[in-house]
Amino acid sequence: MYMQGYGMITLASTLLTQRPSPTLDSDSSSNPMSPQVAFFYVSLYLIALAQGADKPCGLAFAADQFDANHPRECAARSSFFNWWHFSIAIGIAVAIIVVSYIQENLGWGICFGMLCIVMICAFVVFLVGIPTYRLHASIVGSGSPFIRLGCSLITLARNSSFSFHAKRHMHEDEDATSNLEEARGVLRLTPIWVACLAYGVVFVQITTLFNKQGHTLDCHIFGSLELPPAMLQTFWPASVLLFVPFYDRVLVPALRCLTGTPSGLTQLQRVGTGMAVSLAAMCVAALVETQRLEMAREHNLVEDTEATVPMSWSWLMPQYVMVGVADVFVIVGMQEFFYDQMPNELRSLGIALYCSVIGIGGFISGILISLIDRITRKGGGDSWFSDNLNRAHLDYFYWLLAGLSAAELALYICFARAYTYKDKRN
Repeated sequence: MYMQGYGMITLASTLLTQRPSPTLDSDSSSNPMSPQVAFFYVSLYLIALAQGADKPCGLAFAADQFDANHPRECAARSSFFNWWHFSIAIGIAVAIIVVSYIQENLGWGICFGMLCIVMICAFVVFLVGIPTYRLHASIVGSGSPFIRLGCSLITLARNSSFSFHAKRHMHEDEDATSNLEEARGVLRLTPIWVACLAYGVVFVQITTLFNKQGHTLDCHIFGSLELPPAMLQTFWPASVLLFVPFYDRVLVPALRCLTGTPSGLTQLQRVGTGMAVSLAAMCVAALVETQRLEMAREHNLVEDTEATVPMSWSWLMPQYVMVGVADVFVIVGMQEFFYDQMPNELRSLGIALYCSVIGIGGFISGILISLIDRITRKGGGDSWFSDNLNRAHLDYFYWLLAGLSAAELALYICFARAYTYKDKRN
């Protein structure tokens, strides 16, 4: 699906580039959904669908290669989640630096074509590794785990209305008891998942509002050499690349001596630490934006939408780096937690829960921005998200996200303190 999607988007971008510009007499200017554009959107959604299938199952399958009953492999699995995220950060850094350069200088068609070739190579490597994989067979007669989970949830919902005899019969049925415990295990994860959603809202600001801030700042680094604003996003994967080895090789052994926990911090402690860092990152982002607006007012640049605020791009570095560090705590912590705490047959669903935190966080961010934009525009005032950032108030929005993060952290601590890990329940 990835290869097909990138092949289609390569063809679509080439066709759109070669299409003649619409004239005033042409009807194409009033018909934005031409066959080429529709084909382009189909290819985009095919890639999104491929990602939805690949990310949860790929990570769950990779983690399944470690034997949870072997002490050394169990410890290695915890480290694996760190290095998986490290590899993802390498891919993101290459995408921002190399792919964006090819896109800007050689064209979209060549750029997407290169990505298609990369996916073909990745697929070949995956196929070559098949003889070495551990493949865990499903329990015979267990049926679809999703159907079993659905039936268990229905049974659990009806459980309170059962008579005493029905309850006694149900508890005598070992299979029914096991299925009900699976359903309870999934439901126990729901409060933690809800409390993580605010982090997803913070996370999506890296490629949206942070990037818009960068376009207004002075991006010169050495004399006349100017850094493209989009390149500021590399500070996020760069901080991940630097912090993962430090966390895995330095911080974890030190914390292990203090806490006695093999992974240094428990899974929930790790996620909570990252949430606290993301809260601090939003506070820093709000303070930096306040300073940027003050500089724009001091130099009478409020009305000049094309002007560069005399403020260095380095002011944005701390918020990018802090979100990257929070990433190592929260993202990797959620991956390990939702994988480890789901029933064995539903671990890919656990990784999907982690992925959905970022996806739903993006939707929540979009809804918040649309709602606040509509409210602040009333009465002819300036929107917080005005196209002229010097008249906007991204600082107010960042403070709002900081408040949401603080409320999220308090809620998360309550849920985490009440949560019992699967191995302790067993």
